[in-house]
Amino acid sequence: MKILGSNFHGSAALAILFLSFAVSAAQTPPSPKTQTRTGVKQDVTTAPKKYSPDLVQKGAALFRQDCSFCHGRDAGGGESGPDLTRSRLVRQDVDGNEIGPVVRNGRPDKGMPRFDHSDDEIASLVAFIHTRQNEARNKPGGRKGVDASDLQTGNAETGKQYFYGAGGCATCHSPTGDLAGIASRLQGLQLEEQMLYPKHAKSRVKVTLASGETVSGMLEYLDEFTVGLFDSSGVYRSWRTRDVRFEVDAPVNAHVELFSKYTDDDVHNLMAYLQTLR
Repeated sequence: MKILGSNFHGSAALAILFLSFAVSAAQTPPSPKTQTRTGVKQDVTTAPKKYSPDLVQKGAALFRQDCSFCHGRDAGGGESGPDLTRSRLVRQDVDGNEIGPVVRNGRPDKGMPRFDHSDDEIASLVAFIHTRQNEARNKPGGRKGVDASDLQTGNAETGKQYFYGAGGCATCHSPTGDLAGIASRLQGLQLEEQMLYPKHAKSRVKVTLASGETVSGMLEYLDEFTVGLFDSSGVYRSWRTRDVRFEVDAPVNAHVELFSKYTDDDVHNLMAYLQTLR
């Protein structure tokens, strides 16, 4: 996917990876206290909100499609994503007023991409996440990770067909090239995370100067004011975005675009195929 910058207003829009709420793993704070006539403080607890099973089920399907690779299928946390059942943000959320903006805007500084979900979809995610947090309140134990069995339920042959077909993976990757031996280098959740949102993926950029000269290279820096690259000779060069036009080719964006298209089967089948590349 390519990102364009205009002559006088450069775009700083680079899609950034990985779904991650800024949350705390701290235990739930003490409930509010009330003073009795005897002077003994007692806890005042509020019954957790209950959601319809249908709404929770819809949220579960959407969560596992977009969020499980980071936060675990049951929102209990993964290697890179926090445990949402212990999230302070989730505890403070009321009918999606905290969760909704995070989902829709993302948190680029935390590696979380934005998701363009409808109000109904947000409501279903809120119902699922709150239900999982409510269920976890009375359960002992620490943070729950992603079960290994969740990552090994696909069909490798179907995943191969997806790789060369609907997924479009073969347009950028090769099992005998950049992916050769990847299953020996990465296992389990690390492999799935790299599949869904490659870390350290390099973008290329072509800058057109006012004179018409073009300079291409690996993108090194981009914000609202400056675009910088390493050219073919390894020299770093930069320009004010208002003085040039530029075109960014960010391969990782193709992975981001698949987030809304993946089904659970697609993810598991593709994962199964990648696990054969040893």
